[in-house]
Amino acid sequence: MADSFDTVLPRKPSEHPDRSAWAPLREPLFRSLWVAAVISYTGTWMQNVGAGWMMTQLTMSPLMVSLVQAATMLPVFLVILPAGALADMVDRRRFLLMTQAWMVLAAGTLGVLSLTHHVTPWILLLLTFILGLGSVMNDPAWQAITPEVVSGECHAPAVALNSVGFNVARAVGPALGGLVIAAAGSGVAFLLNAASFFGVILFLYRWKRMPLERVETGRIRDAIRTGLRYGWKTPLVRCVLIRTLAFSLAASSLLALLPILASPYGASGYGLLLGSFGLGALAGAAVLPRFRSRFSVDGVVVFAIIVFAVMTFAAGRVQAFGWLSLVLFASGTAWIAILACLNVAAQTMSPSWLRARSLSMYLLVLQGGMAIGSAAWGSLANKFGVPTALLGSAVALSAGLVTVRRYPLTSHELQFSPSVVRD
Repeated sequence: MADSFDTVLPRKPSEHPDRSAWAPLREPLFRSLWVAAVISYTGTWMQNVGAGWMMTQLTMSPLMVSLVQAATMLPVFLVILPAGALADMVDRRRFLLMTQAWMVLAAGTLGVLSLTHHVTPWILLLLTFILGLGSVMNDPAWQAITPEVVSGECHAPAVALNSVGFNVARAVGPALGGLVIAAAGSGVAFLLNAASFFGVILFLYRWKRMPLERVETGRIRDAIRTGLRYGWKTPLVRCVLIRTLAFSLAASSLLALLPILASPYGASGYGLLLGSFGLGALAGAAVLPRFRSRFSVDGVVVFAIIVFAVMTFAAGRVQAFGWLSLVLFASGTAWIAILACLNVAAQTMSPSWLRARSLSMYLLVLQGGMAIGSAAWGSLANKFGVPTALLGSAVALSAGLVTVRRYPLTSHELQFSPSVVRD
């Protein structure tokens, strides 16, 4: 039957569950969203390349160039918690339509101004910040709808596939963006990013969402306090956040320093190394369900962290491009296993009416930890060299394993029944 966006009664988990890595893509609702999301992610990476390149065309100030990334990350610290509260207080489908439209407007405006040569460094930073605001406002609600668009038994592989989609876009988007910029300029890349959101908008417009049993009411400030209070008092939430922080701070070095590692191989070599990381993520998603069926969540995460730590150390020691590609492939495999397990735990650690707020705390810890860690490892590399910084990162990853016994990860079937589409 053709893809349908109608919501019907969920199957019971006992009815022949299919836990293969690709099972979620057999469900039309999730498949449509996943394809649209990958296109949107690809546009986002093209935007990132275009913004960085355009700033170098406007000014060679290292400060202004670095502020492009800062303008993208700053909204995480400013609005992620209010975004989670709003996503629990309003209809998530309508909220996502608004955030997607916000990003279309920001990217489209930047594209038009670029093509008409009206962009200055500060205008570029302002519109990059506005686009980042829309992205951050979008994230908690976007993560929270995953259990609503896939059957319960496919939830874990669906989370892994979402991460795979992002990593595939990370491998394809920069290379595609570079080609577009070389051929037509950054303005066209910005407009293509604006167009990339329309697949998600079409999905959300057609999706008939099942209403939740309870929706948070009152003021945003009170909703945020409720979420923070729940996180502070709930052991499972504290475990997920502490484990996420320990990983994100330690693991951020490899991707942050990868441009330096790839510099001897040029832009094409950098793209190929990112592609190796993305292919590793794809492979990791394929084998993750099998590992999860045989080992505990903590067992999978511990093994993957050890692999990632070893590969982080190896990345600072290998010289040949082929070996570095293999290191990135293995790193991508471990990366997807860790983040998929953390994400599933984050999505199942709270009831549905609190899920977006809990996810906003998780995203704040994850992305904030990556940003702070990247700066710290970059400073260490600047003073002592890249190999030493990667060694320190590997040691920090290993040391973070001491949190496993005290803060174990668990995940459980969601009490809120996710939607299932007709076969």
